[in-house]
Amino acid sequence: MPEPSLTTLPALLVASARRRPSHVAIEEPPDRAVTYGALDALSDRVRDRLAALGVARGDRVGVYLTKSIDAVAAIFGAMKAGAAYVPVDPAAPAWRAAYILSDCSVKVVLVERRLAGPFAAEVTKLGASVPALIELDGTGGGAPLAAALDRGDAGRPAPGAASPAVSPDDLAYILYTSGSTGKPKGVMLTHGNALGFVDWCSGVFRPGDADRFSSHAPFHFDLSILDLYVPLKHGATLVLIGSEAGREPVGLGALIAERRITVWYSAPSILSMLAQYGKLDRNDYAALRTVIFAGEVFPVKHLRALKALWPAPRYFNLYGPTETNVCTYYEVPPTIPADRTEPYPIGKVCENLRARVVDEQGRDVPAGAEGELVIAGSNVMQGYWNLAERTAKAFLVDPRGGRWYRTGDIVVADAAGDWLFVGRRDRMVKRRGNRVELGEIEAGLYRHPAVKEAAVIARPDEESGVRITAFLVCREGAAPTVIELKKFCAENLPAAFIPDVFAVRGTLPKTSTDKIDYQRLMETV
Repeated sequence: MPEPSLTTLPALLVASARRRPSHVAIEEPPDRAVTYGALDALSDRVRDRLAALGVARGDRVGVYLTKSIDAVAAIFGAMKAGAAYVPVDPAAPAWRAAYILSDCSVKVVLVERRLAGPFAAEVTKLGASVPALIELDGTGGGAPLAAALDRGDAGRPAPGAASPAVSPDDLAYILYTSGSTGKPKGVMLTHGNALGFVDWCSGVFRPGDADRFSSHAPFHFDLSILDLYVPLKHGATLVLIGSEAGREPVGLGALIAERRITVWYSAPSILSMLAQYGKLDRNDYAALRTVIFAGEVFPVKHLRALKALWPAPRYFNLYGPTETNVCTYYEVPPTIPADRTEPYPIGKVCENLRARVVDEQGRDVPAGAEGELVIAGSNVMQGYWNLAERTAKAFLVDPRGGRWYRTGDIVVADAAGDWLFVGRRDRMVKRRGNRVELGEIEAGLYRHPAVKEAAVIARPDEESGVRITAFLVCREGAAPTVIELKKFCAENLPAAFIPDVFAVRGTLPKTSTDKIDYQRLMETV
């Protein structure tokens, strides 16, 4: 049987399943696993059921599931049906999932039964039609997904369906990120966009079929693209790490050792937590050969502490917004000088991409000057879903040719030609690896009935990377307590968006045009 053309993401799984059908593709601690052959077959069943429900090439399919083997099979099944998958956070408020999946008009949603009712209610509130649902009684090991498919077949059998011919230019997935209007926006990425990144990773990290990759990031976060597709391309094993295990440092440190992880990838905040509280000196990490981090600045003191505990691996700092996945990288030197306090650079552009540093008019800046990093090449998104004007503003179109994504990040080259991250051009920040638009936090706070005005600022913080303060003006006699505000935010915002500090004020400073004066607020903290 000929090898499939590896021009789409599902082809990676199909090829590895043919080559190593009995090898474990995914482990789901503590005691579940699936082989390549079984994962391929289960995702085929998802494809067949989606086809029976009318899903075709170019459609969108929602994946509203806890990280699990079930979720991975759903993702591959959606793509095998010719659709783009749209993952949403099962821990986020139901209104957010309803907005995202309605915004991109998904045709079907694979969803846990416990989430289906609140989701449908929120979709109805939006005035939208509830899409077809494939409801799972939980997740874990693939059995709940198989049972849901069995129930569907009992009512209306899904005949075997051939996967439609999909090109590298077809959408593979849409990842929703924080939006300046208070509403998330969908970043559209093709199979070709993802494979450009996967192939680059293959060249730099040299994975093999004996590797064991971590999967710490949730599937709605762009770090998951490396997690999912690089190991499965090479017939390696992916170890899923759930949200609870991922936040408990001692247990997480033990899991990395016990599962013999060889390639670790996460936000720096997780590695900082492990270095400080993971009791890593208790375990054997001889298997670990590569440590990769991305999504935010890694404080040098915590990186130094981690390297003292894990001295053998190579360390890579990856940088890039969701719109480009990773676009620059830097390998951390084996030894960090004791007197170094500055974060390491974000490095040089990945070999399959092109980069420039430009001023506000889009002109190249002189060597050594600060400017905005813009990126072109195979990894760069197609645009934002249903936001043509926002898409146009996101790109610099060079009259000499080329379409360059404006990252909004200000950088400057050091003496070695590596870029140093200076700051953001707008009000977007990175927090615990998540991209957070401060305007979206404000929009969430405005949903509290006692809040009249809200203004959110962020300042760098050595320990946590960024510290977020929310200033509130409340209705007379109705100011909620900090505990009440924290509870409200936990119910209405993703965890990474919850402010660290709440400050209730009688008024907020305004500019001459009656806008909130954020600069004056910054001066108060």
